[in-house]
Order: sequence, then C-alpha cells, then structure tokens
Amino acid sequence: MAEQQPQQIQIKATDEDLKGKYANMMQVTHTQEEFILDFFLVVPPQGALTSRVVMSPRHLKRMVQALQENVQKYEDKFGKIEKSEALEAKVGF
Repeated sequence: MAEQQPQQIQIKATDEDLKGKYANMMQVTHTQEEFILDFFLVVPPQGALTSRVVMSPRHLKRMVQALQENVQKYEDKFGKIEKSEALEAKVGF
C-alpha cells in the first residue's frame, strides 16, 4: 500500500479579506456544539461588530493552543506582554 501524501489546500481570499479587520474588543459565547467569537471595533459612544467566527469546541481548543504557542514565541523575541485591566464594557445587540 502506498503512503498517502499530505493534501495541499489552495485558499482563496479577496483583496478585501486580505486587508484584515481591526478589533479592540471581543466577546465569547458558546453552546454545547459551538463557540461564537464576536470581534468589535468600539469607539465610544458606539461600537460595531467587525467579524463573527463560529467553530467547534475541538477546533477552538487547537486554536487556543496555537495562540499560546505564538504568544510564547512573541514574548521570547520581544519581551513579556503585560496584561491590561479588564474593561467593564457591556455590549448589546
């Protein structure tokens, strides 16, 4: 039996997608089946939802691990990131 070669996936993105979206606030909610990550741009007295990402709990766990690894790499290169104080902002839809 021949060894399976890893499949290469071609990702398509529009020019608009490649610009990215800026967010300065995030809200996480979940159900048993999925996590919902809402990203906002808040400029008082208002804010706007810039992006919503919905994913499975297993995928979220892998994403958290990837973020932790990359924060560690960042801190190894640039120094420790200090936590800021938690904001008491309430978001309403």
